Amino acid sequence: MTLFLKGLLFGFLLAATVGPMWVLCFRRTLAHGALAGFVSGMGIAVADGLYGAVAAFGLTAISGFLLEHADWIGLAGGVFLLYLGVKCLVAVPLEPQEMRQERTSLHAAFLSTLGLTLANPPTILAFVAIFAGLGLVASDYASASLVVLGVFLGSASWWLLLAAGAGRLRARVGPKLYRAINFVSGISILGFALWQLAAVLR
Repeated sequence: MTLFLKGLLFGFLLAATVGPMWVLCFRRTLAHGALAGFVSGMGIAVADGLYGAVAAFGLTAISGFLLEHADWIGLAGGVFLLYLGVKCLVAVPLEPQEMRQERTSLHAAFLSTLGLTLANPPTILAFVAIFAGLGLVASDYASASLVVLGVFLGSASWWLLLAAGAGRLRARVGPKLYRAINFVSGISILGFALWQLAAVLR
């Protein structure tokens, strides 16, 4: 139970840390509704759970493959972030009624955030280091499963809160504020994209 609670807290705090996925999910919730934002967040939670599983179960074959191809995977993720950043910047503000009627593909929302989160293989090393520092190293498969479950549920809990909170703000967002959100989101995501690409090139 202690391992589960530690994993739960770790997953929640990991998801709550502001980054490109945080910005992307917030904007998607405002643009497409709470369900789209939550589904996007679940893509991140699943990716966090997968990385947690690699760290907790010591799946060296998978981690070795991802780290061996980290540059190409990171490059693909950085390019896709560039695309999303530009898309945010050029998005046309919608009237409140149009925003409420706009829909997006939930499958695409889930897969895009899942892929982007997985497009940073060195995260495995961070998971391993943090797991060791927090005492999350499990001695058997049952304990490791509890850690992974905690990480997933903690991450999912944060995205549920974010989607619900941003969803309540959606009806109050007008074209001017939406334009400002698009600009800030686009610049933020482009910044994260350039940082990731620079890291890959180094």
